[in-house]
Amino acid sequence: MTADSLTLETGAATSVAAPARLPLVVYVLAVGTFLMLTTEFVVAGLLPEIAGDLRVGVAQAGLLITVFAAGMIVGSPAMALLTRGLPPRTTLLLALAVFAAGHVVVAVGSSLPLLLGARFVTAFATGAFWSVASVVATRAAGPGSGARALGLVGAGGMLANVVGVPIGAFAGQLSGWRGPFWALAALALVAVPLVARYVPRDDGAGPATSVRSELGAMRSVPLWLVLAACATTTGGVLSAYSYISPLLTDRAGIPVGLVPLVLVGFGVGSLIGTVLGGRLGDVRPHATTIAVAASTTVVLVALCLVSGSAVPTVALVVLLGLLGLSANPVLSALAVRFAGVAPTLGVALSVAAYNLGTAVGSGVAGATLDSGLGATGPVVVGAGIAVLTLVPTVALARTR
Repeated sequence: MTADSLTLETGAATSVAAPARLPLVVYVLAVGTFLMLTTEFVVAGLLPEIAGDLRVGVAQAGLLITVFAAGMIVGSPAMALLTRGLPPRTTLLLALAVFAAGHVVVAVGSSLPLLLGARFVTAFATGAFWSVASVVATRAAGPGSGARALGLVGAGGMLANVVGVPIGAFAGQLSGWRGPFWALAALALVAVPLVARYVPRDDGAGPATSVRSELGAMRSVPLWLVLAACATTTGGVLSAYSYISPLLTDRAGIPVGLVPLVLVGFGVGSLIGTVLGGRLGDVRPHATTIAVAASTTVVLVALCLVSGSAVPTVALVVLLGLLGLSANPVLSALAVRFAGVAPTLGVALSVAAYNLGTAVGSGVAGATLDSGLGATGPVVVGAGIAVLTLVPTVALARTR
């Protein structure tokens, strides 16, 4: 076991190395991820208005979500390689500028192809920001608090589901669907001076390594085990969550008007779970990832069994939010560590893996709605994917 492993696995060592408070730059980067995740999901609440204004079907307008996910899958590792020679602060500032410009194009655009192109480019900027921000936050926090820092950065993304997306949908009803995109562009520009002020010019990363060296680092077996866990973790949870509304209304008998409150409960649970998962992951990273995978599987199986009753269904959905994604900051921290000389590329691949798992899992889950499983189909798919997370996490724990 290496010295880094010992620091992460031993509570006593962590208590010595970990600072009592995280650096302010971590909170600034959390604000940035709040913007990035808000734009990824806010379209879902604006689809009818967008479709009506552009005179296309809702399914066609939904491509604005699909193309963004595709951009994240491709763009995160691509931008990690393209920007490897730039200082992290420069990359973050450029990403915010492109993010703002992409939202202005969407806000003034009048054709679906133009909006799809702008969303795809914006996803590249989002992937670049998320990847570099994760590495900067990890280095700023130090070896004893890397996962805790990523938990806070990830909490900014979870807060987007709880606050950003509902506010965006409400603002869209008041000012038209273009209003939230103008607001996100303005907020990105506001974030620029914050990043310029608090992200150091030199974060101690050292000279840039060659592309060959970075790609060579990708031969790390532990890294690919982490990436597999990233894909199955989000794939399992979001397969079920993406189609949770039919389960709540058709199976549990919950009124349509109360569904948003249940979704807020899931979001609040995710926010708390991400922060707590990051704290636990600094002490026992492998135990945390295994426990989260096992408990998430149990929750999803229980949800299949009791989905005919409203109260236990709501409780399990909130519990799924609390547990399901709580290992993500730990997995991201492990990706940074196991990528060796290519930490940004490592975490970029983890971002791609999260999105790939979501895309594949939700696609399979959606197909089950017309099967004999009906509204419980996505939850069954989610449980099947979630249990697969035990394979890479257990293997990783044994090899380390």
